[in-house]
Amino acid sequence: MSERVLPAPAATGWDFPRSASGVRHLLDWADRAGLPVGPLLVGTELAHEDIERVPVVTAAQELAVARSLARRAPGAAADVGRRYTADSFGVMGWAMRSSTTVGDAVDVALRFIDLSFAFVIPVARLEGDRVVADLDATALPADVRRWLLVRDTTAVATVLESLVPGGVGVVVTFEGDRATLSFPAAELDRPLARDRGADRAAAEAACLDIADERRDLPATTADVRVLVTQRLADGAPMEQVASALGMTERTLRRRLAAEGTGYREVVDEVRRGLADQLLAVGLPVADVATRLGYSEAAALAHAHHRWTGTPPSSRRRPSRADDR
Repeated sequence: MSERVLPAPAATGWDFPRSASGVRHLLDWADRAGLPVGPLLVGTELAHEDIERVPVVTAAQELAVARSLARRAPGAAADVGRRYTADSFGVMGWAMRSSTTVGDAVDVALRFIDLSFAFVIPVARLEGDRVVADLDATALPADVRRWLLVRDTTAVATVLESLVPGGVGVVVTFEGDRATLSFPAAELDRPLARDRGADRAAAEAACLDIADERRDLPATTADVRVLVTQRLADGAPMEQVASALGMTERTLRRRLAAEGTGYREVVDEVRRGLADQLLAVGLPVADVATRLGYSEAAALAHAHHRWTGTPPSSRRRPSRADDR
């Protein structure tokens, strides 16, 4: 086996923004199990239809869904975990699937663990001739701790086993609120059956783009950005965002100020970023304005000129309809 050092995970705690696909996964499992999904969203301030359109949720929102599911299906954690595949994790999964060996895929997973849905973060090491990963759930709320430990450990094991034919021989043990996962270190050098045209460099660059944007933000600002994104069509009222974070508007202002920003600045940054994305794919200016919570296209035009010195049309890629 080649010499290698396993990287430390990119996150040590669970409180990071995450793709809404994690919540969708939990709701899909509940739906297949015949459980009503509406009650699982209680406390998230999200409706079922929101989950299909919002790109990102806060860790607290996904935790609320996991807690509700754990209460209604306490014995389902392992089955939920077995439903995850590398592809479940979007761009991180793409980078894993584009890797050349099991070791490369493990390296990607650890370096971009904050692009996953994990609440229990694996910390991996080489111990003799085995790879050993420790998962410690003691920092999680007691009522959902064991459920998430079982789900996340099972998910890690399932994804690892799926990387190569016959799996890598994962052994899992649980002890209280901790788990250990291990497999032979020689498996790290096994080649993956890569998809034709797999581009590891492009996949890793995409991971870096997303991770860098999220990691550069202080905690409160990161959560506010997520909640603002979810509420832009309604204007993202500060009262609603503060309530979702369990604080008053005054406290939210104070915390954002301590992080060097303000609420209107965050809303402006979110709108500008989304405007660039939506205009670039050819969405009509009026539709972009509506999605960003502006009452009319003229308001977006004014804001876009303030941001860039140019009208929205300068960023918009013509659609096929425009060419007819």
